[in-house]
Amino acid sequence: MQRPIKLLLGLAAAVTLAAMVALGPAALAGTANVLEFDTMTPVTGPFVAQSAFNCPNAGTATIRDLTGGGLPWVVQRAKGDLRGDGSLKIEVTGLVLADQPCEPAALRGTNPVPAFKGLVSCLSIDAAGNAVTVDTATATFPASPQGDADIEGTVSLPRPCLAPIVFVTGPANQWFATTGM
Repeated sequence: MQRPIKLLLGLAAAVTLAAMVALGPAALAGTANVLEFDTMTPVTGPFVAQSAFNCPNAGTATIRDLTGGGLPWVVQRAKGDLRGDGSLKIEVTGLVLADQPCEPAALRGTNPVPAFKGLVSCLSIDAAGNAVTVDTATATFPASPQGDADIEGTVSLPRPCLAPIVFVTGPANQWFATTGM
């Protein structure tokens, strides 16, 4: 009686192990945490798009071909995570225009944009085998005049999604904050 039970338990363990090896990475891809962050950096300096306000150091620098907002911003706090199934959560507090002389006085310390989006930029490979940048964004989410927003949506991640960068953008995809320090 002992031997058949041991054989059955051993067979069950082998089948379970084989299933875990075969399905492990694929099964975990949907729930795997691809990127978790507790900080974001606002658009400033040469990443501020040239505008009529002539902010010092404004330039034409982009990140992955995404243009920064037309004025310098600050962010009090931002955190979030991106999962393998494309689930994206961003909590942002105090994402507002900076208090700088080039900013219109009435807008300093406020968020003039009524909605933010979350955007993920990945390096990937196209069908011809070329390296490409793929940007995918959530729907828009309400943003308060104090610069607070909770973005929670799903983006369509390419496979592979190498070196993902998460942005908080306006409706036209101009970025106001990005992962980094």
